[in-house]
Amino acid sequence: MKHPLILCGIACWLTLAAPLWAQTHGHGGDDDWAGMVGMTGALGPYLSPREASGTSWQPDITRHDGLHGMLGDWVFMAHGEANLVYSDQGGPRGDEKGFLAGMVMASARRNIVEGQSLMLRTMLSFDPQMGKRGYPLLFQSGETADGVEHLSDYQHPHNLFMELAASYSIALNEQDSIFIYAGLPGEPAIGPTAYMHRASAMHSPETPLAHHFLDSTHIANGVVTVGYVADRWKLEGSIFTGREPNQFRTEINAPHLDSYAARVFWNPDPYWSLQVSAARIHSPEQLEPNIDETRWTASATYNRPYGADVWATTAAWGRKNLSSGKSYDAFLLESAYTFGETDTVFGRFEHVELAELFDHASPLHETVAKPFKLSLGYVHDVPLTDEVTLGVGALVSAYAYSQRIEPEYGAPPLSSMIFVRIKVQ
Repeated sequence: MKHPLILCGIACWLTLAAPLWAQTHGHGGDDDWAGMVGMTGALGPYLSPREASGTSWQPDITRHDGLHGMLGDWVFMAHGEANLVYSDQGGPRGDEKGFLAGMVMASARRNIVEGQSLMLRTMLSFDPQMGKRGYPLLFQSGETADGVEHLSDYQHPHNLFMELAASYSIALNEQDSIFIYAGLPGEPAIGPTAYMHRASAMHSPETPLAHHFLDSTHIANGVVTVGYVADRWKLEGSIFTGREPNQFRTEINAPHLDSYAARVFWNPDPYWSLQVSAARIHSPEQLEPNIDETRWTASATYNRPYGADVWATTAAWGRKNLSSGKSYDAFLLESAYTFGETDTVFGRFEHVELAELFDHASPLHETVAKPFKLSLGYVHDVPLTDEVTLGVGALVSAYAYSQRIEPEYGAPPLSSMIFVRIKVQ
């Protein structure tokens, strides 16, 4: 699409103005707020906190902050955050940079008739202003900044439009439903909840190294998902565009529904959410157009409140089987503990297998790096208003890896980030 600013203006209005206007001009009574807190999900007859990014699930007790309002028959929700971050990645291949990251997200929902629900949703990213290389992140790889070379030791920016989607569900009885979800862009049925929406990950400004093994498809340029909900189970399948976004981050590319995925979720009780999924992804890499990928993922998320405190943990595994005959794995364990509503400690342990780190001129070109990474961090939030908080935080990351790659990475370094964030919720 050649004129993204028009869509951006419409999406920004939905994201910010509509929920705030609805708060002040809608029904706005206490009874309405109580009804919204207990409302059922957009995809089925269960409580709405179960729903997360795309059509993914999270534990039922997950806290669901946001600005809420009603305007006629429509229920609006919006939230967002902006992070001002300074990243200092150690070692000879590390770099440093200050950047702004974050996103705003909104939804509008209404019942069409009894038991049938329509939802519209949008999510916008601040990332394109980082520049095409994004921000330094040691051992991260995936996509390209110039259409010529792989991007390594940097996290690529996400597109301006991360989601423009709609869903429609039909309740079959008090526990079961069917639904359809479509987005340009949107998130197909593969992997756990996207990391910026996981309670165990959202406090960290770092993108997981396992992102491209688990949830990188969350901004697919075209997706259609159909699913069936049976109480605590959900079975769904998607067709979607396999090619990852190119280096032009403000564009929406034409859809090519050439890939497919299937996923099963099971929430056995209010504290757990489990999923397994698989996808056949056609030509995901712009620089390797003749290579397809079969991706497998499995994850378990456990969220638990302890009075005013909240503990959230996710364990996940992802595998890429390439049509070239090569296979790579990634493992992730992350956790965050929030004390009251002001202090959060968080951590992430990862082990990934990476084959895109070294260019053709390097003697390590054919080497598969297998780094371990441990990140620990803390953020303190100060309420500015009932809806806005200011947070200040920092994290440090340590690595372990084979001596074989030390000629380029040196002895295992330390990396760090400091950040200030504004959250609207």
